[in-house]
Amino acid sequence: MNLRILAVWMVLIGPSPQRSLPFVQPNDNRTPAGTWRGDTLHLALVVQMAVWHPEADAGPAITVAAFGEEGGAPQIPAPLIRVPAGTVIDATIRNALTDSTLIIRGLYTHPATAIDSIVVSPGATGHVVFAAGAPGTYLYDADAGVQDTLVEREQLGGALVVDSAGARTDDRIFVMNIWGDMVDSSRYGNALTINGKSWPYTERITLAVGDTARWRWVNATGRNHPMHLHGFYFLVQRHGTPLADTAFIPARQRLVVTEELRPGATMTIAWSPTRPGNWLFHCHIAFHVLPGDAELSAGPSIMHDGQHMAGLILGIVVPSPPKWRAPARSRPRRVTLAISELPRHRDSLRTIGVAIADHDAALPPARSPGPVLVVTREQPTDVTVINHLAQTSAIHWHGIELESYSDGVAGWSGAPGRLAPFIAPGDSFVAHLTLPRAGTFIYHTHLNDFSQLTAGLYGAIVVLEPGQRFHPATDHVFVVGWDGPADPPRIAVNGDIDSTPGSLELSAGVTHRLRFVNIGPAQLVRVSVLRDSTPVMWRPLAKDGMNLPPAQTTPRASGMLVRVGETFDAAISPEPGTYVVTVALPTGRPVYHRVLRVR
Repeated sequence: MNLRILAVWMVLIGPSPQRSLPFVQPNDNRTPAGTWRGDTLHLALVVQMAVWHPEADAGPAITVAAFGEEGGAPQIPAPLIRVPAGTVIDATIRNALTDSTLIIRGLYTHPATAIDSIVVSPGATGHVVFAAGAPGTYLYDADAGVQDTLVEREQLGGALVVDSAGARTDDRIFVMNIWGDMVDSSRYGNALTINGKSWPYTERITLAVGDTARWRWVNATGRNHPMHLHGFYFLVQRHGTPLADTAFIPARQRLVVTEELRPGATMTIAWSPTRPGNWLFHCHIAFHVLPGDAELSAGPSIMHDGQHMAGLILGIVVPSPPKWRAPARSRPRRVTLAISELPRHRDSLRTIGVAIADHDAALPPARSPGPVLVVTREQPTDVTVINHLAQTSAIHWHGIELESYSDGVAGWSGAPGRLAPFIAPGDSFVAHLTLPRAGTFIYHTHLNDFSQLTAGLYGAIVVLEPGQRFHPATDHVFVVGWDGPADPPRIAVNGDIDSTPGSLELSAGVTHRLRFVNIGPAQLVRVSVLRDSTPVMWRPLAKDGMNLPPAQTTPRASGMLVRVGETFDAAISPEPGTYVVTVALPTGRPVYHRVLRVR
C-alpha cells in the first residue's frame, strides 16, 4: 500500500446502504459461537452483506460482507470460536453472497504445515470437520474474491482460540480488521477497527491498580502493526501465525512497550497497571491512528476529548484507588524544552526545532530533530515544555513509566476533571518525570502527528544510572525519522539524509554503546555494523529501554529490525580498523552509512 495514499482526507464512501440489509454488531469477543453436543462444537456460519458503522452508531456507514451465525446478527470481527483442547469442530459456512466465491482459511487443525482453504460458491454451503489441535490463538478469515491490490476487505476475520486443559478464560481477545477502498482517483477510504470499532468509539477497558490484564491480539489485516502501550511494559508470552502459536519459555519472554504484529499474526501478552489514570494501547503507524487516514469521517481533526486520534487505539481507564497518593517528589531537577519553527531546509514543508537546557541555563539554538535529553534514574525531573509554534502541540514521553497526567496525550491523559491540556501557542506545560530504569527512550509530538513528526519534533531520551555521565565518545545515538512528508519517505538519521555523512572517530580497546531509535511515522528499518561488508559481532543489551533477558544478550552477528516506536541498544568492542553503521530498508536498500574509524 502506498503510504501517501493513506494520508488523505476522507469523505463518506459509496451509495447509501440498502435499508433491507441487517446491521453489523461489533464483536467484543466475550461470547463464543456455536452449540455443544458432547465434545463436538457445532458451528453454523453465514457470510452475507450487511451495513457496518465502524465509528459512531449513527455515523458513516459502509456496505460489507460479514460473518455471522445463522439466525444471528452479522459480526465484525467474525464470531469468536473458543474451545478447549481436544474439541472436534463441525462447521458449516453458507455463502449468502450473490456474486462472490468465498475462500475460507484457518478452519483446520493447528499446528499445520500449510494454509488450507475451503471454497464456497455463491449460494452454496461448505462443510468441514476438524480437531481443534494445540492450544493457542489463531486467525480464521475469508476472501470474497477481491483482486485489486488497492482494495482491502479484511473485515472477514476473527479469532479461533484453543484453551489448554484447566486454563483461565477471563482474558480479553482483540481483533484488528480493515476495510479500505478508493473513493476516487486520489482518495482512499479506511475503516481500521479493534473489535469492530474505530477510536474514539472503541471499547474503554477499565482495570484496577494491581490487576493483571491478560490479552490476546489477532491481526486480521494485511498490514504490520507495531502495538504500543503508554506508561507501562507488557510481557510478550506467545507469538502466533496462521499455522502455529508458539509459547516463549520464561527465559525468552521480553518486557516491551512496543511489539509488532505482522499480517495474520497473533500475540498473547500480560501487564499490570501500577498507577491510576487514562492510558492508551495503539498501533504506532501514524497512518493507522490519525483522523483523515484511519476513519471514514470527512473534515479536519476535532481538537478536544481525545478526538485528534482515530483508528487502531484502545483506551484504558484505571480509576484512582481510595486514599491513593502519588509517590513524593523532592528537589526535582528542572529542565526547559522549547519547540519552535525553524527556517525550512531542503524541500521540507516546515522544520520544527527543539532546544533543551536546565532551567537556570540559557537555551542553546534549537535543533531539528531535537537533541538528546539526558536524565538520571530515579532523579525527579520536571520538564517545562514551551510551545513557540503557531499551532497547538503536546509531547509524549514514549516508553516512560510516569503519572498519567504527564503522559502527553492532550485531552486524554490524566483523569476525569483533570485532563492534560493542549499546549497552545505561547503556552507551556510541566511534565513530571521520575524514571525508574536506565535505558533509551523517546520524546515526540502526540498532536498533529504527521506534520510535526516529519518536521523534526522528536528526539532520544537517555536515562543513566546515578553517578554516570553521558560520554558521546563511547555512547552513540542514532535516531531514525522522516525528513518531510515526501512520498516515498525520505529517511533521516539524526536529521541527516546524506547516506554517507562524515565519519566518527572511536577509541579501540573500549566498549561502545549504540542506541538506535525509530520514530518515523511508518517504515521499519534494519540496523547493523559492518566491516568489509561483513556484520561484526555485537552484544544486544536492551529493547525499549528494558534490559533483555540473559538468554538474548549473547554476542552475535550484528543486525536487527527496529520497528516504528522501538528502541534497541547493543554494545561493540571494536579492534582498530574501519567500520560502517548501516540503516537499511527491509528490501536491503541502505539509506544511511556512518563510517567509524577505530584507532
